[in-house]
Amino acid sequence: MDWARLLDGHRLQDPAYAERPNRPTYVQDSDRITFSAPFRRLANKTQVHPLYDNDHIHHRLIHSIETGSVGRSLGMEVGDWLEQQEAVPAGERHKIAGIIGTACLAHDIGNPPFGHSGEEAIGRWFAEKFASDAPLFSELDPDLRLEFEKFEGNAQGFRILTRLEMYRNEGGMRLSRGVLGAFSKYPVTARVQDQVKSDYCGLKKFGVFESEFEQFTEVANAVGLPSETHESQTWWRRHPLVFLVEAADDICYNILDLEDAYTSGDLSAETVIGHLEPMTGKSNQDLSHMADPDRIAYARARGIGIAISACVEAFKENYAPIMDGTFSGALIDMSAKAEEFKNIKKLAKERLFTSPRKTELEVQGRNSVHRVLDGVSGIYVRLQEVGWDGEKLDSYHRQLIKAAGVDIRDVTTPYTALHSLADYVSGMTDRFAVKTARMLSGI
Repeated sequence: MDWARLLDGHRLQDPAYAERPNRPTYVQDSDRITFSAPFRRLANKTQVHPLYDNDHIHHRLIHSIETGSVGRSLGMEVGDWLEQQEAVPAGERHKIAGIIGTACLAHDIGNPPFGHSGEEAIGRWFAEKFASDAPLFSELDPDLRLEFEKFEGNAQGFRILTRLEMYRNEGGMRLSRGVLGAFSKYPVTARVQDQVKSDYCGLKKFGVFESEFEQFTEVANAVGLPSETHESQTWWRRHPLVFLVEAADDICYNILDLEDAYTSGDLSAETVIGHLEPMTGKSNQDLSHMADPDRIAYARARGIGIAISACVEAFKENYAPIMDGTFSGALIDMSAKAEEFKNIKKLAKERLFTSPRKTELEVQGRNSVHRVLDGVSGIYVRLQEVGWDGEKLDSYHRQLIKAAGVDIRDVTTPYTALHSLADYVSGMTDRFAVKTARMLSGI
């Protein structure tokens, strides 16, 4: 892969646009993401602790901003090294840092309410509908059902960025193709991902719906991602900067989830510091005068800095396979701090993800998501019955569209109907999902 193409600054589906030297496209991209409604909604979407009433607990918006900060730092260090290696021209480290930081800002923009449990709830609901041979659902091409049965926030994020927001159906936010390449962790559709038998990291999940396949093809061709073919179906190798976006996310959620666990009372200060100190080493400073929150904040800050350096070194060590598209791993797992992060993940799995409050709220979240889908899906069933003409809907369904805020633009087929339904529920915040579920239940 060639950096001159990988850092492409041309906008998606906007061939007339010329990048301005005093305002790089990645800066405009960052602004468009920051001021968008889907990004703003992340303020009320779960990070780890759903519907938490403590303002110091992370939500998706804060997590995305912090990930962007770590991503910029990773980009500056890697970019500086690439300049020294004369792999990119002088000054390009700023572009690399800017592209990574912007992609990090957007990395969770497609996540539904209640985090990964929300993804599972949406997927299970659709799977049950397909299995029941219900009207509307029974008519969808079986090859397309995986997009809904394995609902994926990464693919929904790409759909938001490239179709739904701003220039609807005309490139979406029209972000630069370099940023969209760095955003795309899984450059494959659900159908192809299901068919290809490979342990390549970019095939772990899918990240593109068939509805946005054309947009992704433009991105992949523009930035020069190596393509692979499986039974005439195409998928691509990852953009090199994806590994740094992923590293920024890994660093933030692993370390900051520990800090949240102390704030929420799930872990003691000594347990948290006991898992951060092996990464940072004991400080030479006297910390005895510090309160527990300050000691944890200090350890967290040192841990992030050390993790950044470790991931930069892992990128350098694996540079050749990263650039030829054969590298298949996470930088954090290939770094000198892999064992320390493994222990943090083990602690989170055993103590955080199974905490009683989190489990109870995930059950509430699942039921809320299912009630919303049950309540509004009738709009689309009825819409099909009247030939996709919204003017012919009965008064109740028109009222429901207005009361629930359902958007039926572009709905003309079973496929577009089900994506509109998924757009609606996945775009909800945690609290709005609970509120709407109550309204639809008559409670």
